[in-house]
Amino acid sequence: MDIEVLGTLAVRERGVSVTPTAPKPRQVLALLALHADQVVPVSALIEELWQGAPPRSARTTLQTYVLQLRALIATALEQGEDEDEAAPAGRRTAKDVLVTLPGGYLLNSGGGTSDVREFDRLAGMGYRAMDAGDFPNAARLLREALALWSGPAFADVPGGIQLDMETRRLEETRLCALDQRIEADLRIGRHRELLAELTVLASRYRTHENLHGQFMLALHRSGRRGEALDVYQRLRATLVRELGLEPSVALRRLQRSILMAGPEAPVAAETNSERLVRVG
Repeated sequence: MDIEVLGTLAVRERGVSVTPTAPKPRQVLALLALHADQVVPVSALIEELWQGAPPRSARTTLQTYVLQLRALIATALEQGEDEDEAAPAGRRTAKDVLVTLPGGYLLNSGGGTSDVREFDRLAGMGYRAMDAGDFPNAARLLREALALWSGPAFADVPGGIQLDMETRRLEETRLCALDQRIEADLRIGRHRELLAELTVLASRYRTHENLHGQFMLALHRSGRRGEALDVYQRLRATLVRELGLEPSVALRRLQRSILMAGPEAPVAAETNSERLVRVG
């Protein structure tokens, strides 16, 4: 089974789509696919479908949705058999793929692919490369991880409580990987190449301090000190107006460093724990 949730939902068994079009069965499959090979409790599925106000028939209705998913899986398995005449006997059935267990259901991926798992694997390798100071390799690995995203997670699935929470969690992991990839690119001198991307990101994430700090640094290193200081002022105004907060100590330190440095001053990176960097 091949699973994609980092964008539109796509679940295929033997190359055949088993993704339903109806909204609620789609929600069920999305939650099962995200947690493939793990038991998803019935209570979590019911909460997802009816958001804390389930009807009396909730369990029966959920079972109906599971039967609908199994029918799609059975069709995919049959088509796979037709296309693979040399395959051995004893294929798994729809019940082997979507398994009923005490307290919940489990989607058995059969060792197939999952874009979430591949993202976690590549991002983890990228973080370890960052910790080891191997910034070119970190940038490459994190770029590969981020390329797995084709849009917001579960972009075409109507989200309930559970999926909305998982979508926020996944978005946070994406932003973390993006932040680290940009930092790796800055450390290998790709500041000019980052300017267009950071322009868009600073506009999209108007209160994200790390991204704005990276934008300031890339502008300063590109000889555009005045624009770097303008980025700080815009961020400060947004933070004060929308959140009632001043920029962090680290960001204020970066702004002062840029103010004190000449346009051509070199920039030296600090340790990862500082997150933002110092000029001079």
